[in-house]
Amino acid sequence: MSFDSTSPWRNHIFSALVGALGSGARRSRQRPRRHARAGLLGIDHLIERLEDRRLLYATLIAQPTFMIDNLRGAGPLQSSTPPTTAFTPAQIRKAYGIDSLLASGNAGQGQTVAIVDAYDWPTATTDLHNFDKQFGLRDPSFTKVNQTGGTSLPASAPPFTWGLEEAIDVEWVHSIAPKASIILVETNDDTIANLIQGVQTAAHLPGVSAVSMSWGFGEFSGETSLDSTFQTPSGHNGVTFLAASGDSGAPGLYPAFSPNVVAVGGTTLILNSDNSYKSELGWSGSGGGISLYESKPPYQRTNPDVSFDADLMTGVAVNDSYDFGASTPWVQAGGTSVSCQCWAGLIAITNQLRVANGGTTLDGPTQTLPALYNLYSDPATYSLCFHDITTGNNGFPASPGYDLVTGIGTPKANLLVPALAQFNQPDTIPPTITATADKTTLWPPNGKLVPVTVTGTITDPDS
Repeated sequence: MSFDSTSPWRNHIFSALVGALGSGARRSRQRPRRHARAGLLGIDHLIERLEDRRLLYATLIAQPTFMIDNLRGAGPLQSSTPPTTAFTPAQIRKAYGIDSLLASGNAGQGQTVAIVDAYDWPTATTDLHNFDKQFGLRDPSFTKVNQTGGTSLPASAPPFTWGLEEAIDVEWVHSIAPKASIILVETNDDTIANLIQGVQTAAHLPGVSAVSMSWGFGEFSGETSLDSTFQTPSGHNGVTFLAASGDSGAPGLYPAFSPNVVAVGGTTLILNSDNSYKSELGWSGSGGGISLYESKPPYQRTNPDVSFDADLMTGVAVNDSYDFGASTPWVQAGGTSVSCQCWAGLIAITNQLRVANGGTTLDGPTQTLPALYNLYSDPATYSLCFHDITTGNNGFPASPGYDLVTGIGTPKANLLVPALAQFNQPDTIPPTITATADKTTLWPPNGKLVPVTVTGTITDPDS
């Protein structure tokens, strides 16, 4: 998660850290403190630099003061209306082809996305309603629960930390899949034990088909023992787990490194004047790299798997009155928090289509991830379904095909979502069918036109 003032150009907001920057040295003997990382406030300066794969730890606390060096004119950090420089839901949906899905009636209806974050966002219902009102969206079915699924909520988030994270997460899942239900699972704090419990609870909730995690930890030697957390519970409909890859460049974060999780990186999105897609760059903050501990799954991947707009300079509008006050609740936000939630919305729409066609919701490790790489492996479907991002750098360079900045690339959702919806769907056409056709034809004996009914069988040659 990153956020900025009403003008995104060259703001240096570097006096606040939100979360840990990483995981400890590759050869470090220091015992790390496990705190979740939700991102940075600002993008041009990092308080800590990542060198020689040494990663430092910090508690998940944002400092309440900021330094802003705005070369295009100073502006307030927050405002009473959405920043004019921030992308709106309509702009993002048009850029990635999501608008055509919504226009055809595919908006995630019947699906539930569970978002796992720490602490309570007390103004959630009001802020979401005001966000929806601003952008012409209907309020979704929205529920908050604690890390065990109960209704007794945890303490409110410290200012400028998890409340803002939750605002980004909820508002942008809803922006992409407006008719999906949303459950916000709020854990007691940002420690790994409580967040993992929140994920377990989220995955077991009835009807949940996507679990999103806009946070992470630097890699640690015991992480593989947690990978089973990110699997569909026995007897539950298929669940896809998604995680932000990180906002500090290489090497990235766990659980995005888990082979059971769709890791979502970030780009810099550039639009044409009519808000259509023009181009993208790999974002310098996009987490990415090769795991120190995870084995390669059957499909080829490292981190991230896919990407979406995340650059603070091309960020999105967010309403958060808890942190910024009821009179000036609007900020411009960025980071892989945004990209992760947008992909969660796309998975909800995909699952809606699958169920409508008589199928089941996607299981992340055995269906969603293999399907993405299956589409990537065929040059024809790859170019149809994805934007291949070939420029940009996060410590690794973006390049044609898969790279450690943007993964496979960003979605052409109008083509990608239907393709994912068809993956491993049962064949609904029997191998042999009887077909009847009525037509009018010329009857040779008398030269008159007469109605004729033709009946025959058609056999699938591949059956």
